[in-house]
Amino acid sequence: MREQGSPGYHGVSWTQVLPLLFGLIVWILYWYRDTALAMVAIWARADTYAHAFIVPPISLWLIWHKRHELALLRPEPTFSLFLPLLATTIFWLMGELTAVNALTQFTLVLTLLLAIVSTLGSRISRQIAFPLGFLLFCVPVGDFMVPTLMEWTAWFTVLALRVTGIPAYQEGMQFIIPSGKWSVVEACSGIRYVIASVTVGTLFAYLNYVSLRRRLIFIGISVIVPVIANWLRAYIIVMLGHLSGNKVAAGVDHLIYGWLFFGIVIAIMFVIGARWSEVPPVTRPVPVPHVTIHSATPAARIWMVTVGIALLAAAGPLAFVTIGKTERSAAPILAGLTLPAEWREADPFTNWKPAYANASVERQAAYTQKNKTVGLYVGYYRNQDYQRKLVTSTNVLVASSDPAWLVVSGKREEVILDGMPLSVRTAELLRTDATSQRLVVWQWYWIDGKLTASDIEAKLLTAIARLRGRGDDSAVIILYAHQESATDALPTFAMQAIGPINQMLDATHQSR
Repeated sequence: MREQGSPGYHGVSWTQVLPLLFGLIVWILYWYRDTALAMVAIWARADTYAHAFIVPPISLWLIWHKRHELALLRPEPTFSLFLPLLATTIFWLMGELTAVNALTQFTLVLTLLLAIVSTLGSRISRQIAFPLGFLLFCVPVGDFMVPTLMEWTAWFTVLALRVTGIPAYQEGMQFIIPSGKWSVVEACSGIRYVIASVTVGTLFAYLNYVSLRRRLIFIGISVIVPVIANWLRAYIIVMLGHLSGNKVAAGVDHLIYGWLFFGIVIAIMFVIGARWSEVPPVTRPVPVPHVTIHSATPAARIWMVTVGIALLAAAGPLAFVTIGKTERSAAPILAGLTLPAEWREADPFTNWKPAYANASVERQAAYTQKNKTVGLYVGYYRNQDYQRKLVTSTNVLVASSDPAWLVVSGKREEVILDGMPLSVRTAELLRTDATSQRLVVWQWYWIDGKLTASDIEAKLLTAIARLRGRGDDSAVIILYAHQESATDALPTFAMQAIGPINQMLDATHQSR
């Protein structure tokens, strides 16, 4: 066995590699300990990701199961993955600068995998490719799918109710039937079922099939089946409540029934999938002939690879600490806002407030001009971290637990502000009490003087600003008005106020 470009190189012994590999893993986990601990904390507090506790033991068991085949091979440390390792370090730094858990945790796991593959070499890594790849299920990612899954669940449930002859009136995630009112919340999205099914389904496909085609088909089925099963679960629960006068499937019961139904569906999926199981062929890797190498090259190589990986891994955390020390500043104080004279500050016309948490400073006020009244909310963020950050899934117009307000619809709309086109987020809100007040909302971000309505672009602009030494000052700008007057009031106010708002934010930024 020879590594390309290394004539006569036969690898190093396992006794040389394993201690260094173990030390390298400990080294990486030390430098990225905050990321690792944050990941474990999510496993512990979120049932959706509790399965991740058993992923590493499963991977180790799968590798141990191949121990006899691996003993016939010799590790071949390689420098070929140093560029991908540098890329993961950079992406981790970008994620840490913008406090994106999913990105930092994914790159941590990927860094560990690349370190293992670089240390063991390609031939051994191919033998344990699945156990290594399975470790990616440790990353608690999937919450971004929740809003879409909720929309699908609400759509199917209402459709199924109407098909079965039950009238249903839908407002966003809420619908009303003759027997009562129902809401689709995060727990109804089915994300737990999807992630659990994909994790177990992927392992099942690896253990029961040989061909890549069958494995991919079963993994695809393990994605589709829980989504459809969740739709049926939601419909059945509503029907049980409707037919029983809301005495059955109410409260925690519907969660219990949901897991029971899901368990039955997944069990049926595995039973059917087992009918097409394949018997893996008996193969053994060709052993590497034992050679006596008097040169110190193999030992030097493993040390060079290990030290190189260690230096690359430490570069990201060191760069983050350096950037953090140079940009910390005092809490901001919003500069004054001077609007055109025709706009006067007025009394609040609604009790709604955006669910943006832990802003460094915020301002909310109403302004009126003749028969137009518009509300303005500005949430300004500085010295952001995982507890205080502008762009996060929990910063929304209306929290799902809000008893008074509901998001009915949302979309993007192209507008011209300050002579520049901007895609703003628009939404319609409904107050669910007897007043049935409706608001139309416009929303966008201000990041280091640039405007965007995209979460991804906002994160990228924040990272670039921090790398340039300009700090992480960011803000959300939200305009809102009564539905009846919003078509005229919002564009008029936005065009006249965008300049003063930007000046206020720029002045606040300059004072850091």
